[in-house]
Amino acid sequence: MPHTISTHTEHRLELRSIRKAYPAVVANDGIDLSVRPGEIHAVVGENGAGKSTLMKIIYGMVRPDSGDVLWDGREVSIASPADAQKLGIGMVFQHFALFDTLTVAENIALALPGRPGIETLSKRISEVATRYGLPVEPGRYIYTMSVGERQRVEITRALLQNPRLLILDEPTSVLTPQAVETLFVTLRQIAAEGCSILYISHKLNEIRDLCQRATILRGGRVTGTCDPRQESPASMARMMIGADLPGFRRRAGTIAGKKRFDVSGLTLATDDPFGTALTNISFSVRGGEILGIAGVSGNGQQELLAALSGEAPLSEADVITIDGKPAADLNPAKRRRLGLCSVPEDRLKQGSVPSLPLSENVLLTANRDGTVQAGLIRFDRVAAFAERCIKAFDVRTPGPKAAAGSLSGGNLQKFIIGREILQEPGVLVVSQPTWGVDVGAALVIRQALLDLRDRGVAIVVISEELDELFELADCIAVLSGGRLTEAEPIAEASRDAIGIAMSGHPSRELARDRTNEELAHAL
Repeated sequence: MPHTISTHTEHRLELRSIRKAYPAVVANDGIDLSVRPGEIHAVVGENGAGKSTLMKIIYGMVRPDSGDVLWDGREVSIASPADAQKLGIGMVFQHFALFDTLTVAENIALALPGRPGIETLSKRISEVATRYGLPVEPGRYIYTMSVGERQRVEITRALLQNPRLLILDEPTSVLTPQAVETLFVTLRQIAAEGCSILYISHKLNEIRDLCQRATILRGGRVTGTCDPRQESPASMARMMIGADLPGFRRRAGTIAGKKRFDVSGLTLATDDPFGTALTNISFSVRGGEILGIAGVSGNGQQELLAALSGEAPLSEADVITIDGKPAADLNPAKRRRLGLCSVPEDRLKQGSVPSLPLSENVLLTANRDGTVQAGLIRFDRVAAFAERCIKAFDVRTPGPKAAAGSLSGGNLQKFIIGREILQEPGVLVVSQPTWGVDVGAALVIRQALLDLRDRGVAIVVISEELDELFELADCIAVLSGGRLTEAEPIAEASRDAIGIAMSGHPSRELARDRTNEELAHAL
């Protein structure tokens, strides 16, 4: 459990004039930050603002070029995560570091010093889980767990190290609304016992609900600190980006277009022992319509995208039709010729080649319409396409020659989505369009999708962000355990009922009419 040691200093952690520069960018430029005992302190900023570098410095993964780190008023040098853990600093990363084929107890044992006995450790895990309302079964294998359950394992592992400061990086990015509420109860309890929490998130409403103070970064510098409870999301966004966020431009009416994308009885087995088979997936999307598919990660999203994009072709061609033409047996290139473009969830491994420049990343999918002729690459046209994408989607980069991997996550995501939109698809399938993306970049991406819909394109958005789907979608369905619920108009959808369906409860129609108290009891 967290330490409750009192100190005579006002701040548990204090950073003074922290600077870290890389060859192409100054990530942190004179950063000052302080965290009090028992405080839940947010760190917010655009992608590329320097948040990740700063957290890595605190956790000993990166050494600053200059500046001081003070712990309980005493200057310290944190040369490694082991040093950080000895001080009482724990960190839960956005991307979990768990071994699927090991049990909960075995995973946690790997992170603890010495060689703790599994039986003794299991008892400690159960005690911590009970104390903080984190139901975790020590003997359960990780591959059988949902993403929300895996996150509980990560937090439990951090708590077993007796942290006095806990760093959480985008902790709610893959959770249902009900799971977020449960997590916040746990974090408030941890803080009440004296543990300080650094909370990194792009979700400004969550920061207002949870945090007592926020430090805002822009371009590697602190642009302000505030009490987020006294701010609006708009005012915090203004500090983040230096300007007001424009509102969404929405169409006046509904476009009743023809059916452009139809899926009927899609069933797909999986060879992956940790994958999810798809069973009898059916839906249709008209031109000028966005279908939102909600769901917790690991319920068949990756398999569905592979089936829709052509990465996993099917034997029966008419299971999927694009503008009335059978396409289920076609590979991605042939589906693209019929007008279907797609954006994968993993922008670094599937959406781009990080070591190649942006101009060459264009050729991964945009290799028609003059960029390649008679088997020869027209590099002038490839560069012009990349320039157009950079300008149209406000991609912050030195230019087309910059390596894809040098961009922040949000800017690379804007480039990848822009690359597909500029090909003028008739159908677009996009997975997690704004995952880990700051509020400004998310606005650019969502507006681009709305504008594309208004031009008569049929769009499928697979997302774990319910707020995003309620902003974008015309109708919504839930993917759970490889099965898809029937789509319903967004105006008739209940967030609570959808959250329950995402959690694996099938009776969404019954849940829709139940009170919030009954819904909470059901979970």
